[in-house]
Amino acid sequence: MRSEVLHQAEVLVVLVALLGTVVAALSTRLRQLPVSEPLLALALGVLAGPVAADWLDVPTLTDGGGRALHEVSSVLLALSVMAVALRFPFDRGRREWRPLVLLLAVVMPLMALATGVLAWAVLGTSVAAAAVLGAALCPTDPVLASSVVTGDPAERDLPRRTRLLLSWESGANDGLALPLVVVALSFLTLLTPGAATEEVVRGVVGGVVLGVVAGEVASRAINAGEEHGATKEAPIVVFTLVLAVGVLAAARQLEVGGVLAVFVTGLVLNARTPGDDRVRALTFDEALNRFAVLPLFVLLGAALPWADWRALGWPLLVLVVAVLLLRRPPWLLLLRRPLDLPRSDALFLGWFGPVGVSAVFYLTEASARGAGTDVVAAGAAVVAASTLLHGLTATPGRRLYAARTASTPD
Repeated sequence: MRSEVLHQAEVLVVLVALLGTVVAALSTRLRQLPVSEPLLALALGVLAGPVAADWLDVPTLTDGGGRALHEVSSVLLALSVMAVALRFPFDRGRREWRPLVLLLAVVMPLMALATGVLAWAVLGTSVAAAAVLGAALCPTDPVLASSVVTGDPAERDLPRRTRLLLSWESGANDGLALPLVVVALSFLTLLTPGAATEEVVRGVVGGVVLGVVAGEVASRAINAGEEHGATKEAPIVVFTLVLAVGVLAAARQLEVGGVLAVFVTGLVLNARTPGDDRVRALTFDEALNRFAVLPLFVLLGAALPWADWRALGWPLLVLVVAVLLLRRPPWLLLLRRPLDLPRSDALFLGWFGPVGVSAVFYLTEASARGAGTDVVAAGAAVVAASTLLHGLTATPGRRLYAARTASTPD
């Protein structure tokens, strides 16, 4: 008799294939509707999970379900940050280094602080647990953000600078959130300061070095292939995908920051290869946004910890609303002048800083290292709410932004 795990995997594949067929049939019309592919996948996971049809009988995030989600989220993040790194010409991104540094070095820690304070005040968690939750939820998710800034409607309605800032911020802060998570976990799990410092330095510095080396080697391979006409559109897209997964695997073997290493690899590849390679990578970018996200969000929907949410009660609802409203928007408005952002752009970027796959990655990592059930359950609630609300508001928000800025040239 086949194992139950194999049976559940087959059910997941069938559900993802059916949803992928629907997404392909609707095509670009989805971009005109107040809905996103991750939101559809999350809803399907809930309906197919233990709370409804029970076709997917998987453990919840707080009861062993995090292991599979951690593996899937790490691969999806690697693919996503690679696509983000290749989305815009490197020279254009380099000209925006000041606001990007401000977003990463100031806004990201402030988002972690705001979330942690809210968790401590509303849920009554310990300071250490609140710090872990704040660190895990602070990265702006590249997968959900990509559904906002990619596609023809986004290119038509949003300035290129706004799309670039959100894209590269979400790509970089996924890996750079690692120090915040490790430091927070050191207080929660009694990790010594020396061990925490070693892990942070090895993760960040090692990730950057691996990314630079891998990007340089890959760019030389592509440029050599270009000289002989060997790297056409389809091969270059597949090569980019394989490269992202390969760098992630190498980072795990070296015990360095894998997501950061993949993003740096993509940046080096962007800077060192001909410009048309970025156009080719956009094909992969669109495919990622539409199809590669589906398995993770279906699995996440089935693994949501409903019983733990009921146990936390109404304070959890208060926390979710407070985090979505106060984690990011106030800081973008407060710092809009140093960021050189018009008010409309600050409002747009403040709201569309979603919590998603990167948070799942860090929450499941924290859970494996001893973070309590309340931390994981509260984080999952914020991820689910962000997927729902940012999925519903992406199209209306983009259109509202375009309407408000119609008279202002980009």
